[in-house]
Amino acid sequence: MNDAVTRFAPSPTGDLHLGHAYSALVGWQAARSVGGRFLLRIEDIDRTRCRPEFTAGILRDLAWLGLDWDGAVRVQSEQFDDYRAALDRLASAGLLYPCFCTRAAIKAEVAQAAAAPHGVEGSLYPGTCRSLAPAEREQRMAAGEAYALRLDAARATARSGPLWWEDEIAGGVAADPSSHGDVVLARKDTPASYHLAVTVDDALQGVTLVTRGQDLFAATHVHRLLQALLDLPVPRYRHHRLLTDESGRRLAKRDRAATLKALREAGRTPAEVRAMAGFPDGVAVRG
Repeated sequence: MNDAVTRFAPSPTGDLHLGHAYSALVGWQAARSVGGRFLLRIEDIDRTRCRPEFTAGILRDLAWLGLDWDGAVRVQSEQFDDYRAALDRLASAGLLYPCFCTRAAIKAEVAQAAAAPHGVEGSLYPGTCRSLAPAEREQRMAAGEAYALRLDAARATARSGPLWWEDEIAGGVAADPSSHGDVVLARKDTPASYHLAVTVDDALQGVTLVTRGQDLFAATHVHRLLQALLDLPVPRYRHHRLLTDESGRRLAKRDRAATLKALREAGRTPAEVRAMAGFPDGVAVRG
């Protein structure tokens, strides 16, 4: 048995489409082609958008597509203790601070700034709550004011030092987590952010190769920093291409991309759908 461990980690906010099928097939083939393990994880942290019926649909679609997975399915909404332990460790190291700013307030402050800092995803949080006095933080928290927990990027990067990761497509990549600023790692209504949850999950599940779309390449800068701060193993990465429609726009749930369910109901076979996703039977495809 090869030590390669990959995973497919969809969010149950809608039905799977061809882009999901491609991503799942990339991870499944990367593991199975070398006798490794392929895992399935349901990323349902966002309880306002995730629904059980979509989780059931994901399991059904993957099985119909001909994909199997090893072990039990990890469901993020059942793992809050793991994320809390990671947050506690970061807090004890003095790397987190409560942020009481609303999204509207942040947007207004950035708009008024003469030279707002920018990162890979646009304007960065300006750090309004980073310099609050400890007494004021405690008072506002005790009063029940809503807040998010942010990572102090400057302190975190000073602690970690230079970092890099290995991508099977891009090669060696120097991590630049400061390009994301002080990212949110938890909110009152969401006990762990995407960044924190996937980093912890990949480590606990023993994932050695993370296969995911190029749209998540930038997020890896943050994940690499969290791995260093939490003393977690560093997997290899393969950020594969994204499937697009005829206009060149990437397939997405919000644009009502053709779902596997619709294709199945229209009479398409699993082999035909695999071929549509770029995996004709007997042909190895790398993203």
